[in-house]
Amino acid sequence: MTSASKSPTKAEKSTGQIRLKNQQAILAAAAEEFALHGFKGTSMNSIAQRVGLPKANLHYYFNSKEGLYVEVMRNILDLWDSAFSNLTAEDDPASALAEYIRAKMEFSRRQPQASKIFAMEVISGGECMSEHFNHNYQEWFRGRADVFQAWIDQGKMDPIDPVHLIFLLWGSSQYYADHSSSICRVSGRSRQTKEDFAKATANLTHIILKGCGLTPPSKA
Repeated sequence: MTSASKSPTKAEKSTGQIRLKNQQAILAAAAEEFALHGFKGTSMNSIAQRVGLPKANLHYYFNSKEGLYVEVMRNILDLWDSAFSNLTAEDDPASALAEYIRAKMEFSRRQPQASKIFAMEVISGGECMSEHFNHNYQEWFRGRADVFQAWIDQGKMDPIDPVHLIFLLWGSSQYYADHSSSICRVSGRSRQTKEDFAKATANLTHIILKGCGLTPPSKA
């Protein structure tokens, strides 16, 4: 057996697990700092302090603040897109859209800082996202719109513009993370609860699906 085909030793597995754990902790801490202070207001030192690791350790995993920021952004977009990637023309549009809204709202509830980082990046011009939104992403986006168009062509839903429907799905679900402070002030609450998100999800599902000529699933 060649060295290249050997199974990882217990020590190698342990090292790999520690590396993965540290990377995840750094990314989580970086997301918190970027959400609070933006890219310019965040330093590698502040991230190191939040995660509880020496600054040198951060540079071992990520060469620069820019590289760490791009990785945080990539993880956010990959997480959001994963809930949308498996749609097919054979799916039931009401069930598929209801499930996507539920998943996206759950992201906003559990990881509001991710949506806030994305919003700040967009407002600042989105330069760090230019590499992500390349030809491959544009093809992926068109593929999602094509699924909606197929549903329309099959008579499964009303003839609406698929591109604007995607924008509506993105914007409405992220609002509850990006504008959480104003939502709480207007509603007189100190924070949004799990029950608040469940009610918002049910209302968004009803409004969006009805606007597409669909009947919301009974358990949506």
